[in-house]
Amino acid sequence: MARARNVPRYPGWTEHARAVLSRSGHRSGEARAAVIELLGQQRCCLSAQEIFDALRHARRPVGFATVYRVLDVLLQRGLIQRVDLGGVARYEPALASGEHHHHLVCDDCGRVEPFADAPLERALERVGGGLEYEIGAHDVVLRGSCVDCRATG
Repeated sequence: MARARNVPRYPGWTEHARAVLSRSGHRSGEARAAVIELLGQQRCCLSAQEIFDALRHARRPVGFATVYRVLDVLLQRGLIQRVDLGGVARYEPALASGEHHHHLVCDDCGRVEPFADAPLERALERVGGGLEYEIGAHDVVLRGSCVDCRATG
């Protein structure tokens, strides 16, 4: 299984998102650019609050309502996907290639780590085929305790 740190960021997604929004008549603004750039640099999904906090920390203050408006536009255009890991909604770039990863969630601290595993993907395809389903999309969420929480527990 690939370690979470080996999951690539989203090369080219930032430019792609900007181009799609520009072609669809959306004006380019600083707040939108900041959210798009941040999402394109992440290894995994972020909540609206995490996006807001990260932009403030980077001295690119964007209003909380503006973060949600940008996320709505990106969702409408199919540029991001909403990831439901139970509780707070999270968002990450949607890749046209269909390339994706899955998530490990720490039940203690809420930390989310991405992972990819080719044998798991093949197993999921076999399951779908065996049940005569054509799998269009899937999500795998593994829950447990991260190494930091186990060390302090």
